[in-house]
Amino acid sequence: MADIEVDYCVVGAGFAGLTAALRLKQAGQSVALLEARDRIGGRTFTMVREDGSWIDRGGAWIGPGQDRIYALMDEFGVKSYKQYTDGEAMMVVDGKQYRYKGTIPLTMSPWAAANLGAVFVELGEMCKTIPLEAPWEAKKAAKWDAISLAKWLGDNTLSKPAHDLLETAIAGCYTSAASEVSMLFVLYQMASGGGPSFVLGVKDAAEDARPVGGMGAVYRPMAAAIGDALHLSQPVRDIAQDGDGVTVRSADMAVRARRAIVAVPLAIASQILYEPLLPMDRSFLHQRMPSGAVMKIAVVYDEPFWRADGLSGQSAAPDSPATVTIDASTDTGRPGVLCVIVEGPIARTLGTLSEAERKKAVLGELTARFGAKAASPVDYIEQNWSVERYSGGGMLSHAPTGVLTQFGHALRKPCGRIHWAGTESSSVMCGWVDGAIRSGERAAREVTEHDGALSPARAQ
Repeated sequence: MADIEVDYCVVGAGFAGLTAALRLKQAGQSVALLEARDRIGGRTFTMVREDGSWIDRGGAWIGPGQDRIYALMDEFGVKSYKQYTDGEAMMVVDGKQYRYKGTIPLTMSPWAAANLGAVFVELGEMCKTIPLEAPWEAKKAAKWDAISLAKWLGDNTLSKPAHDLLETAIAGCYTSAASEVSMLFVLYQMASGGGPSFVLGVKDAAEDARPVGGMGAVYRPMAAAIGDALHLSQPVRDIAQDGDGVTVRSADMAVRARRAIVAVPLAIASQILYEPLLPMDRSFLHQRMPSGAVMKIAVVYDEPFWRADGLSGQSAAPDSPATVTIDASTDTGRPGVLCVIVEGPIARTLGTLSEAERKKAVLGELTARFGAKAASPVDYIEQNWSVERYSGGGMLSHAPTGVLTQFGHALRKPCGRIHWAGTESSSVMCGWVDGAIRSGERAAREVTEHDGALSPARAQ
């Protein structure tokens, strides 16, 4: 077993852990970054195809207000490009296709469109009442944490088409059924991004742009700057702390450090043994904030043929094997890539099918929406995050009813010499790569401030 002694040990090389390790190293601290996988990136994963084009198989989009991901991109000279939004989007409800521009499909019945708009406004007003650093202290926190998203939508959405679309769009963010997610958590997560229009929108919203080269164009130079402090294929088994420091162990490494930053999904953090045991509320938080099911499929064509047909590539169809689609082509526009995202119960159902059955079902849906050309892709690439051992499921751990008001206070609080990072712990842009970066910078500040060391450069 290799023994290493450093100032700080970081567990997990997604964007949160990479950022924490990078900022600590830039501040002159010695660091060891241990990653369970044989790759970096965590819940982001950029694949480069033989023709040089790239596919983001995990988190991919960036938007206004996400200042920390843009700062990292500037730091490493990574440019961005705008998401393709020309043409019409499509909703498929009860077998009927509605083409539209903007956020709300006004081509639906006036009643359904009005109901959608009213619910958007109401959600926005509710989000404004959420204190981001402590959502459990909101005036109506107890009321909202006692009900699920499904209950709230059932009580407030009177049009069935509007209800089905909203449930698909909102619950999809949490890769779970609407009945599994606390309404308070939904409001907190939406408020952290600026409200429902940002979370559910594309242009000038959460899917406004992408890094040229994908997320890998950002995380690869970060890893290069960290250098040999990064250790892959090192699943951490246990973390022991005492009065002088921590000892972090994998199967063949033992790292002794002043403090540790654990930057892995909440559902995975519980797989590490802690000695002594973590405080009760933190331990219970690990048990009570699960991830959901999500499958991301890249369907590749020679060109984005839907653009010539006047379509943006965006579509949504509740309870469909291709629930959501979006144009995921690179900045050059070739090849054409349709990204299919399937979440929650539908993703779990798809996961029980064979790959051939899934492909047939997905291509059938795409052909019904985009025409015969959709039936013959040149490549078909699946990423089932639901079965990723070191992700634990979807892109964001969620809080079921009762969790935030009981255990939310433990999200960011250090446990002795163990500090926490990860997008779920960010009060701004919770659930996005930007939130992960913010959490890594916060954790790097925390450990150095506790030890009176030099604060990390550029950490804001």
